[in-house]
Amino acid sequence: MKKTILVFAALILALLVLFQLSTYSVVSGNLNIEIIIVVIALVFFFIGMYLNKKRSQQPSVSTEINQKNLQNLDLSKREYEVLQAIALGFSNKEIADQLFVSESTIKTHVSSVLTKLNAKRRTQAIQIAKELQIL
Repeated sequence: MKKTILVFAALILALLVLFQLSTYSVVSGNLNIEIIIVVIALVFFFIGMYLNKKRSQQPSVSTEINQKNLQNLDLSKREYEVLQAIALGFSNKEIADQLFVSESTIKTHVSSVLTKLNAKRRTQAIQIAKELQIL
């Protein structure tokens, strides 16, 4: 996280320097500075492309869903969809809108999921589901 903040701070600082250089070049009438700005912008562009490529090549952490644990919990298909939406951080209203059902129906499904996972809170349900490898 700190590394990301430092990278963005450096980029913002570089942009500010580029803006100041372009202002100076317009005032002084010197176009050589404009060429330097273009070169620096191209360097940042290629650095960004390299970082994006490097980041997209990193292996993603994917866990196999343990179907046996999922069947043992006896979660319905809709309850499992609600659990997945909870894990994504959606509210009851957002889940209801996404699944085209009423908010009270989602509340019922959430209550059922919490009961079946033996959890008291949504965050605890997500933690238990991850431990059971069903998310």
